[in-house]
Amino acid sequence: MILEAVANVICPFFGSVGFAVMFNIPRRYYFAGGMTGAAGWVVYKVMLGYSSAAIASFLGTLVVVLISRMLTVKMKCPITLFLISGIVPLVPGAGVYYTVYYLVTNQIAMAGQKGLESIKIAFGIVLGIVFIVSIPREVFHGYYWKKRNGAARKNTKA
Repeated sequence: MILEAVANVICPFFGSVGFAVMFNIPRRYYFAGGMTGAAGWVVYKVMLGYSSAAIASFLGTLVVVLISRMLTVKMKCPITLFLISGIVPLVPGAGVYYTVYYLVTNQIAMAGQKGLESIKIAFGIVLGIVFIVSIPREVFHGYYWKKRNGAARKNTKA
């Protein structure tokens, strides 16, 4: 049980770092990208026990994109550095593989089932990205909240 939990943090971490290396992301972003992928995978695995794979992927993606947006502001770099490598553990690669495998072996019903499941997961990933990226950039900056709280205090005094 403990070994499985540790593996569910370490494996997506190194998988995300591996994709960061493959995409020539600067070394100083490896750790943050790896932690982003690991956090998304942990949320996915926890939620998988309570819901479908598509919903778990959606929630995992929300975490990945939210952390990526925060790291973008903190480290002053593009969001794609963390988003691409962080999303990799959630991509339904095996589902797409089995869809094609079942098509080639003429098992149409199984191909349809795996294909539909993979499409649902991919759609959940896209929705997760769209939901967080549609939040205005200023919300992730500290000065936005300081300015907003200052304006709220002025309105209560008046």
